[in-house]
Amino acid sequence: MHTLTDLCELTSWTIGRLDDYVGGLSKPSKMPGYAYSLPAKECLTGGRLRTVAGSTCSGCYAMKGRYVFPVVEAAMYRRLEALERPLWVAAMAELINRRAEAHPHFRWHDSGDLQSVEHLAAIVEVCELTPAVSHWLPTREYRILAEFEREGGTYPPNLNVRASAHMVGGKAPSFSGRPITLSTVSRALADYPNAYHCPAPSQGNSCGDCRACWDRDVPHVDYHIH
Repeated sequence: MHTLTDLCELTSWTIGRLDDYVGGLSKPSKMPGYAYSLPAKECLTGGRLRTVAGSTCSGCYAMKGRYVFPVVEAAMYRRLEALERPLWVAAMAELINRRAEAHPHFRWHDSGDLQSVEHLAAIVEVCELTPAVSHWLPTREYRILAEFEREGGTYPPNLNVRASAHMVGGKAPSFSGRPITLSTVSRALADYPNAYHCPAPSQGNSCGDCRACWDRDVPHVDYHIH
């Protein structure tokens, strides 16, 4: 946990200094706000799934296109290294809070994923310190979630942890009784007829006014494969 002294100290930092400390935020073009991308090469479960035909990671979008530009990859590794800095939580919270009025929605990991229970605990603390912002954390690291919960960890109401299914069109995992929502990837709407289907493909690959991914009351969001 971070002390009030930590938080007060950072209020005097410029946005540029905060950005440098945490490695900067990412700004996906389709999203309504900022995000925090890490290198997909360092995904734990995703790294294994990339070699599995038919998995949601076998054609990972974050392993091609602009994500593999040297300058973009270097920025993602700076963020990964920044996770170890002692004031990372406080700096992230201050940076997000300063942008909260204009950008009240935040996505964790438009590239990359959780690295450890400690990483998840740090994100949870950032969310607790940014109550005016809705946070969405998609993850395939089921074991990290389970260990965090076994250790007594809980998720604040402004954080929606959405567990991502591993196989395209495969059986969706169950998190019944836990405050975890679900996402899947399908080839056809019939794969998951009861899911909320992401409207981005029909609106210029943009979220538009949709905020379902951030909404705990939307238990299952499905994305059409692209």
